[in-house]
Amino acid sequence: MLWNIGSMICEIAALRLFAEPLLLDEWQEVPEVLGAVKRAVDKDSRPGRFLLTGSVRAELENQMWPATGRAIRVQMYGVTQREIVRRLDPNQPSFFDRLATADLGSFSLPVEVPDLPGYLELALRSAFPEIVFSGRDELNRRIWLDSYLEQLLTRDAERLAERRDPAKLRRYFEALALNTAGLAKDKTIYEAAGVNAKTAAAYDQLLTNLFVLDFVPAWSSNRLQRLVKNAKRYVVDAGLVGSSAGLTPRTVLAEGELFGRIIDTFGVSQLRPEAALSIERSRLYHLRVEDGRREIDLVVERDAGRVLGIEFKAGAVVGKDDAKHLRWLRDELGDRFLAGAVLHTGPAMYPIGDRVFAIPLCAIWG
Repeated sequence: MLWNIGSMICEIAALRLFAEPLLLDEWQEVPEVLGAVKRAVDKDSRPGRFLLTGSVRAELENQMWPATGRAIRVQMYGVTQREIVRRLDPNQPSFFDRLATADLGSFSLPVEVPDLPGYLELALRSAFPEIVFSGRDELNRRIWLDSYLEQLLTRDAERLAERRDPAKLRRYFEALALNTAGLAKDKTIYEAAGVNAKTAAAYDQLLTNLFVLDFVPAWSSNRLQRLVKNAKRYVVDAGLVGSSAGLTPRTVLAEGELFGRIIDTFGVSQLRPEAALSIERSRLYHLRVEDGRREIDLVVERDAGRVLGIEFKAGAVVGKDDAKHLRWLRDELGDRFLAGAVLHTGPAMYPIGDRVFAIPLCAIWG
């Protein structure tokens, strides 16, 4: 049950009026509600009674009560294709759990396998529920995303940070969007936006707090030398990339590098929730050797230091050369390397070496 408490003062007696589990939306508008929830939980500690959703602003302003032992923080993501096609059977292993078996028989494809333009349409459509479930056409989706981005970079940003220039913040976000899924130097991005390093660092933190910018940290290993330590920046939703830069599937198809960034961004947005669903803890990293000779889009570290490798390929055909970095990582790590996959936009699934496979991107939700 959804209850917006923006204008209500809530006490334990009032909470009892509603069926549980009870979702308290925008709780930060009346932060006193947390006291009532705390007392209710202290009196009856059965799990799952309350779901608290709202803005990060209250946490940053230290309005939260100590929730140790009383609350579990759950990261929310955009709507995934797996949710849309209703493949959320709790008994179905996550993508990473399936890949860890190094068995192509663990994978299946959805009834509708997208082609290359189809993947772009899925990516640029966005994963916001208001877009996914509204039935809006392309024009109205674009209008909604443009409006969302405008409010995010003006009103929402202003509530979290004072004395920031909306025009400069927008330029900085556009620079990030065009470099999503990349390792561009900080200077490259902030100079493109016309801001200095200090302002750029503040904008990075602000956009992270607004949940539209994420970082994939660099992986480290005592078996490998000269690894780059910089994190990769990701705009969390490829639809926001399209809105910010004015991109359409047609314009993206005309630029190969940008197409690869969009597919990488979309793929990571589908895989982050899969990490949360995995039986084993699955942490996402990237790998790059300093001279750039070796680079792997995602290194997924599992329990006991075992790893999976993921590469994204915008093309529909995968050859052995596309998996050379995964094979290198396999040879360097030996038994610690469980399996690797080149996720591509074609329809075929096949092995391309020992524990290394070409797998269509849609197998994530197949």
